[in-house]
Formats: sequence, C-alpha cells, structure tokens
Amino acid sequence: MKLLGTGFHWDELTVGDQFKTYGRTIFETDIINFVGVSGMLESLFIDAEYRAAHSAMAGHAAPAMLVMSLAEGLVLNATGQATGMAFLNMEMNVRAPIFVGDTIHVEIEVVEARKTSKSDRGLVKTRNNIVNQRGETVIEYSPQRLMAGSGSHD
Repeated sequence: MKLLGTGFHWDELTVGDQFKTYGRTIFETDIINFVGVSGMLESLFIDAEYRAAHSAMAGHAAPAMLVMSLAEGLVLNATGQATGMAFLNMEMNVRAPIFVGDTIHVEIEVVEARKTSKSDRGLVKTRNNIVNQRGETVIEYSPQRLMAGSGSHD
C-alpha cells in the first residue's frame, strides 16, 4: 500500500522541474525559541530596547538561519519525506531581512539529478528561493541532497 505524502525519488526528478511550497508566517515565538535553542542570544533578536535604539531596520528581524530552517521544513514536507537520505552541501545568499509577521514560501527548481556509484541513490541539487508575501526573494540557497531511487525499498 502506498504511503501518502512520500517525497520524490531522485530518478523521478528532471532538471528544470519547478515546485512551490505552501506558505508559513514567521512569529515572534519562532525567533525566541530558535535563539534560545541555538544560543544565538544576540541583542538584535532578544532585546526590544536595544533594537529600538540601535537597529538599522524597523521591526523584529528573524535570524536568516531560522528562516532557512523553516524553509527546509516546507521543502521536506513538499518533496523529500522518506526519500531524502542526507543533506550534503549548500550555498546561501541573504538578499533581504525577514520580519515577524512576514509569510514565506519556497520556490524550488531542480538544477541537477544524477545517479551515484552506489546502489540506486542519486544526487539532487536544487535552487531554492525563499519568497515573502510581497513576492520578493529574501534568501536564495542551493542544497545538494543524497536521495533514494524509485527502486529503493523502505
């Protein structure tokens, strides 16, 4: 019986394939939880008075790594559940800040999909754009993943 929600296998993807995830709003709780767990206790993220007096930006900005992590959750739920084997590499470029109340989604394009020398595994590289509610790309990142092939047995 096929399990619903299973992600793509590497050999079901073709260079040029494009996907879009559902959206997710960034909440202040997300920032507080992330900086607490990561130890990223920078005043910009945890001190409203400091932010008001010293920040170059108006609003409560989210750490870029938090936003990228949330984006990865959106991507996993859309494309890689049960078929992703390893996150191997990534390049990332932050283009604009993300604030509490912003809603993001991820636009994904497959730029490489090829078989490895082992088994039926494959390497898949995508270009992922994290886009806010205004249609602006705020973060670009290009992960490379090891993924199972369609002949894999779960």
